[in-house]
Amino acid sequence: VVKFRRTGESSRSEEDGISGEHEVQIEGVRTELEPVELEDGAAVPKEFANPTDDTFMVEDAVEAIGFGKFQWKLSVITGLAWANAMEMMILSILAPQLHCEWRLPSWQVALLTSVVFVGMMSSSTLWGNISDQYGRKTGLKISVLWTLYYGILSGFAPIYSWILVLRGLVGFGIGGVPQSVTLYAEFLPMKARAKCILLIEVFWALGTVFEVLLAVVVMPTLGWRWLLILSALPLLLFAGLCFWLPESARYDVLSGNQEKALATLKRIATENGAPMPLGKLVVSRQEDRGKMRDLFTPHFRWTTLLLWFIWFSNAFSYYGLVLLTTELFQAGDVCSISSRRQEVKAKCSLTCEYLTEEDYTDLLWTTLSEFPGVLVTLWIIDRIGRKKTMALSFLVFSFCSLLLFLCVGRNVLTVLLFIARAFISGGFQAAYVYTPEVYPTATRALGLGTCSGMARVGALITPFIAQVMLESSVYLTLLVYSGCCLLAALASCFLPIETKGRGLQESSHKEWGQEMVGRGSHSPGESQE
Repeated sequence: VVKFRRTGESSRSEEDGISGEHEVQIEGVRTELEPVELEDGAAVPKEFANPTDDTFMVEDAVEAIGFGKFQWKLSVITGLAWANAMEMMILSILAPQLHCEWRLPSWQVALLTSVVFVGMMSSSTLWGNISDQYGRKTGLKISVLWTLYYGILSGFAPIYSWILVLRGLVGFGIGGVPQSVTLYAEFLPMKARAKCILLIEVFWALGTVFEVLLAVVVMPTLGWRWLLILSALPLLLFAGLCFWLPESARYDVLSGNQEKALATLKRIATENGAPMPLGKLVVSRQEDRGKMRDLFTPHFRWTTLLLWFIWFSNAFSYYGLVLLTTELFQAGDVCSISSRRQEVKAKCSLTCEYLTEEDYTDLLWTTLSEFPGVLVTLWIIDRIGRKKTMALSFLVFSFCSLLLFLCVGRNVLTVLLFIARAFISGGFQAAYVYTPEVYPTATRALGLGTCSGMARVGALITPFIAQVMLESSVYLTLLVYSGCCLLAALASCFLPIETKGRGLQESSHKEWGQEMVGRGSHSPGESQE
């Protein structure tokens, strides 16, 4: 009979919820082994001791403490940063307004959208590197304050060149906002991670809906300048609350700040009203952080390349659909858009149309599709896995794009755009779940940052497809988006790692999932002693 005490476990059965001593009868012990007798009170010799006794890792602590009040607060604060969707949604509203007010040709309107994505593309990897080198909290706070400052300032732009530069600087700041997902994911227990990351995506959907409602009220009375200023409200709230944010305990342990990590974990346990694991916090082996070469090691090379294409396709298709929506609604249906363009060209190359109340209403309906997208992804992501969820989202979007080839009326057009946007936003959300899960702590922020950067390449190109190519052929435009998503669906299927049911990997020096399969994958009734 061996007596032992449970310490530092991340998975506990309900019957063992109350810690104590347990007895296990060991049967079938090899009789040729010599028995070792210890005097009362004698220490177990080091060669016989379990090296993990009375120790725990950050993952163990996060799992033991569980989800509670701390994570709810963190959800709201990181969600406010994620509501920067308002800064993105405003592009589809601002473009036709400035086209009319400043008499801009179509290429300058497209450039106004693209410059935001140029800023995001150029900064995403930088913000990821900063977050890996100096901390998740530091990178996130600087990027949000940067976005807030230039977002408000762009409302005072006197001429086109000024707003072009200022919106580019806004894009530079937005490139760092996805690091809120890195910070958030590192505080979440395994079973709640996918659901919680998807739920903060609700803030993105709320941001887009709030932007359209704000535009309905502000545009006819105060104009686009006030719309730009008021769109910074969620980021202003984040700036006031970000002092509460802690640094990631995983990052602190990796960078050698064991005491700071332990203090953070105790704070979470206190707020959640949960006990800390018994024993000593294990300090991970310190590694070089934020190194690009680590994304291309044999374990991650193929994953990185496929993820880059998946993120590119997600942003290319998502923002393309956002821009196409206003164009298609102004035309009335797909079949009349080409003839309408020819009529406009015959009159004047600078002829413009302001968004009408009906356009805003339909824009709101398609924007509301973000919520079903979250719910569908939430329902399937833990059932069929991350890879299949992304593949399914791309396939449905591609199918809806092909259906737009038919001469459908405005109502059917709205329904198809609604479904397409629901699924492409769901695919984007699944990518935000998968990417932080697949990379180790040392390169997690950089991996997410480079993927976000590739997404901005897609977003940078898409205005010239959705706005400029559309003038030549609406069918060729739809074919480009449909084909891109079919390839992305294949890429999702070929990803070598499925992260469903896995813990976050701490070290880049181990096979993927090697250290976490034992903690996360067994059933509650199994024992890991």
